[in-house]
Amino acid sequence: MTFHNTLSFAQQLDSEDTLAHFRSEFYIPQKNGKPIIYLCGNSLGLQPKNVKAAIEQELKDWAELGVEGHFAGKNPWMYYHHFLTEQAAGVVGAKPSEVVIMNNLTANLHLMMVSFYRPTKTRYKIIMEGNAFPSDQYAMETQARFHGFNPDDAIIELKPREGEYTLRTEDIIDKINAHKDELAIVMMGGVNYYTGQAYDMQTITKIAHEAGANVGFDCAHAAGNLYLQLHNWNVDFAVWCTYKYLNSGPGGTSGVFVHERHGNNPELIRFAGWWGHDEQERFQMKKGFKPMQGAAGWQLSNAQIFPMAIHKASLELFAQAGMNKLRAKSEMLTGYLEFILSEYSEHLTVITPRKPAERGCQLSIIVKENGKKLFDYLEANGIMPDWREPDVIRMSPVPMYNTFEEVFRIGEILKNYFA
Repeated sequence: MTFHNTLSFAQQLDSEDTLAHFRSEFYIPQKNGKPIIYLCGNSLGLQPKNVKAAIEQELKDWAELGVEGHFAGKNPWMYYHHFLTEQAAGVVGAKPSEVVIMNNLTANLHLMMVSFYRPTKTRYKIIMEGNAFPSDQYAMETQARFHGFNPDDAIIELKPREGEYTLRTEDIIDKINAHKDELAIVMMGGVNYYTGQAYDMQTITKIAHEAGANVGFDCAHAAGNLYLQLHNWNVDFAVWCTYKYLNSGPGGTSGVFVHERHGNNPELIRFAGWWGHDEQERFQMKKGFKPMQGAAGWQLSNAQIFPMAIHKASLELFAQAGMNKLRAKSEMLTGYLEFILSEYSEHLTVITPRKPAERGCQLSIIVKENGKKLFDYLEANGIMPDWREPDVIRMSPVPMYNTFEEVFRIGEILKNYFA
């Protein structure tokens, strides 16, 4: 499509958008009595309007039923994770048995590493992207130390070529092959939080498996953003949070994917808890852990009912919209933002890959001079992106609630700033 930097063109795209009505399902923050242009869905998604009723239902059952809410509530708490798995699986391209909602992201990452990072004296290396999100860096560092290895030796960080901002897939492949005899696991983000680069998870998984390594992805910036096919890509495991693109509240619950070939292997080493024990025998309180089949066998404790109620409400909207349609709109919306920003290339450099297959909705922008000043100006004028030191502004137009007219308005505000 040929884009045009006009209000009428942006409004035409909005009028043709079959997902436009979903915006009315969210609360849009306001500044000076006007809706802001919210571009922080990559950090914290907006609140769906159906969340309040979802929480109130669980509060009602708690008030009226007490402990009996586990079995007699409208959504019995004993089985609560079952109410989320099918729709969560649809978001990440998995079978329902391969997905479970539980805990928080970094806790789940450590639980997955227990099962999938099984180093030996000769095969103990971890490949991850350089400049990964700090939690991932800390998790890999401490996992290496836990197994008695020096992180500086055990962890291989992938770095872009000199003068480039993002990784080339061929360089990732070369690094895997170069260390194939000592590689235990490849653990990367699905989308890098800083650059917005989406990695070729299918290819990385294939090459890593050929090298004899396991593969996991932190999909915090990918779930609800990319069109994922974790099962078909043969990924061993993945984890994600639900408070970014999945709009499930600050500090919300987390998701886990475990491929069925592992989930149906009760002998696979894991840290166990009673909620992961065979559901039919759980309340017999017997010794001897017998895991539930699938990802549910990694559960530890009772379901987090209130965070899960929020997530359930949000997942209902994703099920209605469909990830394929959301992704199609996202590519166009982000493409339009890139087009608008290109008029200010003298002042701004987009470091996120240009190919839609290599990014989600986020564009990371280096401001060549006085970046924080521009960021403050945007905020003062009703735009909410986010700032990453030393010079990057991240903008994420989310297809569930952002509009093409908003993207056009961003250009108008930039025009006034650079005039």
